[in-house]
Amino acid sequence: MIGLVFVTPWIFGFLAFKAIPLGMACVLSFEDYNIVSSPFFIGFENYWTAFHMDEFWQSAKVSFLYVLMTVPGKMLFSLFIAYLLSLNVKFIGAFRSVYYIPSLMGSSVAVAILWKFLFMTDGLLNRILGKMGLPLVGWLTGDYTALFVVSLQHVWQFGSTMVVFLAALKNVPQSLKEAARIDGAREWTIFWHVTVPYITPMVFFNLMTNLVTAFQEFNSPYVITGGGPNHATYLMSLMIYQNAFRYLKMGFASALSIMLFLTITTVTVLLFLSSKYWVNYQD
Repeated sequence: MIGLVFVTPWIFGFLAFKAIPLGMACVLSFEDYNIVSSPFFIGFENYWTAFHMDEFWQSAKVSFLYVLMTVPGKMLFSLFIAYLLSLNVKFIGAFRSVYYIPSLMGSSVAVAILWKFLFMTDGLLNRILGKMGLPLVGWLTGDYTALFVVSLQHVWQFGSTMVVFLAALKNVPQSLKEAARIDGAREWTIFWHVTVPYITPMVFFNLMTNLVTAFQEFNSPYVITGGGPNHATYLMSLMIYQNAFRYLKMGFASALSIMLFLTITTVTVLLFLSSKYWVNYQD
């Protein structure tokens, strides 16, 4: 009974902010609703409309490209920095704090605005290039460079992922590494065949959380590029937002939300199914 009392606030929060909104979105996805008039049932028309829109497929492509650019980049960079910070050197505590600072800012609007001023046509980066006599780059006006800039901000905020990797690296038994060194293994071999298999549960955790976060990213592309240029950074979250709050197509936006939810769920299930082949849990 005491346990139920403690978990009750979470249950209410889950119902109010997760389960009920999801159920309402499912219902609205089969209706035509624009807030002003009453909703009426139209079946699968919202889904049918989405599948026949070039804008939808462009948004889906950009979303997957964004995930493919940010998740591996963030994972590899975080693991690299965590490995360096796991070494016993002077002032290592200060270095760990400095590297974690970007994550304290989160994916806030203030950071996105700062990123935009950094990479805009007359921004700090182009001013430095101009001072060096190098040609200016349209970071936010090119299709590929704009997506790269938005993705780079996500990778830059790697602190939380790095901390998880750091904790995992610190828990690798030194006896295993020493045994490998006695057998003549080099540091890279030890890292790849001893350290990495031991920390695969944390790799799985970070991969899962970063995938879900990347698919739902909104602040950075909205503030930095607004989805442009030419829909080059038009993630699915932006398409949902614009249809819901700019065009008041709540039913259509709900259908897009359900499709994004099903996409994330499918990727999550596939990742869980694959984990038994590469994740090594310690007994």
